[in-house]
Amino acid sequence: MPTGLTKDAGWQIGVSRTLPHPPSVVWDFVSGAEGLALWLGPGAALTPERGAAYRTAAGVTGEVRGYRPLDRIRVTHGTTTVQAALRPTADGDRTVLRFHQEHLASAEERERRRAHWNRVMDEVAAALDRR
Repeated sequence: MPTGLTKDAGWQIGVSRTLPHPPSVVWDFVSGAEGLALWLGPGAALTPERGAAYRTAAGVTGEVRGYRPLDRIRVTHGTTTVQAALRPTADGDRTVLRFHQEHLASAEERERRRAHWNRVMDEVAAALDRR
């Protein structure tokens, strides 16, 4: 099976980075308005309960599939599923942030989304460093 293709979730991509900020700081950012705008799209506002709908300013719709504070947010995003997950490092001073997207249409879309998520990660890291 080609890299990035799974039996259950189709084509998928994940991007992770260790950020020099504690989990509470990273969580407050990615779950807040500025962070949601970066990874879900401008205008996205989430109600932290399963099944709650949202819509971005660009018209992308979805619903919350999972919302566990300081752990992960999982949502549908159009025809795909996107997740932002956090894991503290052993020292607790840094956080591994991972963006994952599944149910992509093709290998080509997977590569486009890899570039997208790397850009998003750069923007999240820069925004956190400015705080």
